[in-house]
Formats: sequence, C-alpha cells, structure tokens
Amino acid sequence: MDGSAFPPAWPERIRALARGELAVVPPKPAATVLLLRDGADGGDGGEPMVHMLRRRTSMAFAGGAYAYPGGGVDPRDEREVRWAGPGAAHWAAVLGVPEVSAQAVVCAAVRETFEESGVLLAGPEDGTVVEDTTGDDWERDRQALVARELGFADFLARRGLALRSDLLAPWARWITPEFEERRYDTWFFLARLPEGQRTRDVSGEADRTVWLPPSEGVEGYGRGEMVMLPPTITMLRDLLPYSSADAALAAASGRDLTPVLARAELDASGDVVLTWPGHEEFTRVVRGLPAPPSDGPASGGECR
Repeated sequence: MDGSAFPPAWPERIRALARGELAVVPPKPAATVLLLRDGADGGDGGEPMVHMLRRRTSMAFAGGAYAYPGGGVDPRDEREVRWAGPGAAHWAAVLGVPEVSAQAVVCAAVRETFEESGVLLAGPEDGTVVEDTTGDDWERDRQALVARELGFADFLARRGLALRSDLLAPWARWITPEFEERRYDTWFFLARLPEGQRTRDVSGEADRTVWLPPSEGVEGYGRGEMVMLPPTITMLRDLLPYSSADAALAAASGRDLTPVLARAELDASGDVVLTWPGHEEFTRVVRGLPAPPSDGPASGGECR
C-alpha cells in the first residue's frame, strides 16, 4: 500500500480513450516550483528541506494529494516584465518552446509561488531579492493576483521589481495523461527560499503546508500516509541524492526535460495497461469491463 493518487474516474475514461470514444482535452501550460532550504546543519540529516502543501479534498484536480506551489499560465503572463537574469531567449532554448511561451511559463512559476506560499522571487535590481512579503499591503496584492484582478506584470512594475529568473532551475516536465478531464503541460523548477522570506499558509487550495526532508516524504508515501501523483513523488525521489539545496540546484543544468506522458494501451486480454515511460513503478492494469446487468449500464473497470 502506498500513497498513489489514481482518481476513481480513471478506469472508465481510460477504456473510453482506448475505444476512441473520448475527446482529448489539450493540456494547459503550467509551472510548479519546489522551494528548498537547508536545515540548521546545512540540511536535515544531510538533506535539503522541501516545501509541500496538501490540496483540499474538495479540489477538482488531485484533491487530498500533496503537491508543490504551482498552477496554470495566465494569458497575462505573456506581457513583458522587467527581468534580472537569463532572458526569454535563454528559457526558450532550455524549455524547447517559443520565447513568448517560455516567458509565460517562467512568470507563472514566480507568480504562482507568491500566490500559494507568499514567497516572491523578485528584487529591485540585479542580484537583489525582497526580504519580507508579510505586510498587509503585500497580502492585498497577493489576493488581487489570486483573484486575477491584478496582472503579474503590473504588480512588479508598480513595486519597481524585476523578476529573478536566475533563481529558478529547471528540473522536469510532465504532461497530464490524455484521459484526464483537466490536463496540464507542467514544467517543474527548483528555487532556494530567499534570505529573509518565509513561506506562509495562504493557499486557498491547501489545508496543510509542511517543510520536510525528501526522505520523509518518500517514506510517508510508501506507508500510504501521504497521497501524491506520480510526478510529485518522482520529484521527491530525485532530490534524495543531494545533501543541500545548493547541491540540488547545481545539478539542474544536467536534467532531462523530455516530457513524461502516461500511455494507455489495450493488451491481448482486453485489459488496459497504463504506463509512464521511464517510470515503470506506476504501471497499472485496468481490468476489462464486466458484462452489463440486465437492468442497467456496465460498471467501471478495476484499476490496480
């Protein structure tokens, strides 16, 4: 028993996809940030600490699962902003998308981190970062961003801030399976918690936030105590070899950003086999649909 988060609607949707009866929803670009910090001794038992939040069970996507701050790109994230660090051309080459899309993804990463944790990766000039974002005026702006009453570019310009793109390190890219109702093409980034800032439990999408060493999260998942989607637990496991936040950040330049996309295929017995290429542990088999009862429709398949 582990903490795999496989929604109950998946079996029938997978079979509908295999039968060619499901309209595939295009994935929405999104960004997620793993905030890291070191413990009192440079790490916690030789590990960096990572910030996680538990999504409310009422959430339509991954309710009850642990995740990292992040979310979908807002069309206004494409607006020009003041940058400190590598520009859109650099990020376009790294992410493999057009410049305007790369800028939007990077802006979304910084904006969503601020919206969901209160941490802002921005400063008044190159090499600087704001030290405190806990005042009432900051909170009003954060709430306005969440409500989409304020664009991120306008927020930065009004405060005379530059987005610190150099504080982000690309880590992975996962695309929500084609049988999901809500799909995201998500880039995962690492970032160190800026000096003087602290995370706050401000996300309206979460009922709990924690800082924990990756090994603790992995163990909690293994015991079934922490529910996570495949990319979430994979990100934690990928952090296990590193003894500090700086060590993990330094390793980001060598990461493979080839997107991971789940596949669902029918086998010879008519069962659906669900796989994540390169991540065999998440393989699931959806048993064939039982014969329909005489007075009602067929029930859903079994996923194991």
